[in-house]
Amino acid sequence: QVQLVESGGGLVQAGGSLRLSCAASGRTIIISAMGWFRQAPGKEREFVAAIDYSGTSTRYGNFAKGRFTISRDNAKNTVYLQMNSLKPEDTAVYYCNAPLGATLALPGNYWGQGTQVTVSS
Repeated sequence: QVQLVESGGGLVQAGGSLRLSCAASGRTIIISAMGWFRQAPGKEREFVAAIDYSGTSTRYGNFAKGRFTISRDNAKNTVYLQMNSLKPEDTAVYYCNAPLGATLALPGNYWGQGTQVTVSS
């Protein structure tokens, strides 16, 4: 089993920044690619960003390109999501996920509990 615990969400004004963290524990040996998804009220869960194990390959949803940056620290079994220039439409619950496949597209079996991000206008 793998446990994923997110942190770093909160309330921020439009144009502000937040940094989300996701710490993995348990059978982390099976963790390869990790990623973030989000779900806004009344909407389906959508892909935000993903990163491979080495950190050399990343992928972003179109809305995240140029504003969000995903990174990881394998020594800490932690993946980060730096979110800049936040917009009210970024308001959602953000979920950590692992292990994504080689294409960094399809979610894996493990999900965190989610962290709320609220962007006020």
